Amino acid sequence: MIYLKTEDEIELLRKANILVADTLAEIAKIVRPGVTTRQLDSLAEQFIRDHGATPTFKGFPNPCGPEYPASICTSVNEVVVHGIPNDTPLRDGDIVSVDCGTCLNGYCGDSCYTFTVGEVSEVVRVLLKTTKECLYKGIAQAYAGHRLGDIGFAVQQHAESRGYGVVREFVGHGIGRDMHEDPQVPNYGERGKGKQLKNGMCIAIEPMITMGNHKLAMLPDKWGVVTRDGKPAAHFEHSIAIHGGKVDILSSFEAIEKVEQQNY
Repeated sequence: MIYLKTEDEIELLRKANILVADTLAEIAKIVRPGVTTRQLDSLAEQFIRDHGATPTFKGFPNPCGPEYPASICTSVNEVVVHGIPNDTPLRDGDIVSVDCGTCLNGYCGDSCYTFTVGEVSEVVRVLLKTTKECLYKGIAQAYAGHRLGDIGFAVQQHAESRGYGVVREFVGHGIGRDMHEDPQVPNYGERGKGKQLKNGMCIAIEPMITMGNHKLAMLPDKWGVVTRDGKPAAHFEHSIAIHGGKVDILSSFEAIEKVEQQNY
C-alpha cells in the first residue's frame, strides 16, 4: 500500500534527509587514501546519534543471513550496494559509494553518494558523472500525473545510450515512517507504464549504474553485491516528495559537493 504524506510529514522527512546529507558531508571531509570504511562508519554513527537520530541500516534484517552490522553501506569499486565497512584502507583511485539512512522523530531519511578517493581515472569520473545525471533525469520525471515507468525510462535511456549497464535486482522505493515502503521505483521501464505518481508520494530514486555488464553476484557475507565482470559501479540517491504537482528534493548534495571542490 502506498501512503500519501501530509505537508507536515513531508517536513519531518526533510529534516531526516538533511541529517543524512550533513552526515555524508562529514564523511566527504575524511575520504582519502589510507582511511578505512570502518572509520567512515564510526564517524557516521556518532554524528547521527549526536543529532538525536538513529541509523536505520544498523540491525536491518536479512532473510538470507545476519542482520546488517553497520550504520552505513560502503561499496568500493566493483561492489554495487550493501558493502559492509571493514579495516581495509582505501587506495588512491578507488571509488566508494556511501549509502546512509537515518530515523529522526519517527521519519526516515535515505541518500547515497559515490566518492572518489584521491586521483581516479577519467573513465571512472565519467561513470560517476553519468550516474549522477541519471539520478536527476529520473527526478525530472517525478511529478504528479506521470508514472513510475517514466522515471525508469529516463534513467535507463541515459545510461544505456552511453554504454553503461543498469542494475535490475535493486531498485528505489517509497519512504516515510519506514525506510522501505511501497512503491518500488525501478531504474528501467517504459514511458507511461507503472503506478501513477500523486501528490503526497515520497520516494527514493537511486540509479545503480555499472561500467560493464549489469549482471551481479552476492558476496559470502550475504550483504555485499558485486558486478560479475569486476568492473566498477556508481550509486547516487535522493529522497523526494511530490506535492503541489511538482518534485521536491528532500535530501541534498550541496554540502558534499562544496567539500569535494575544496579537496580538489
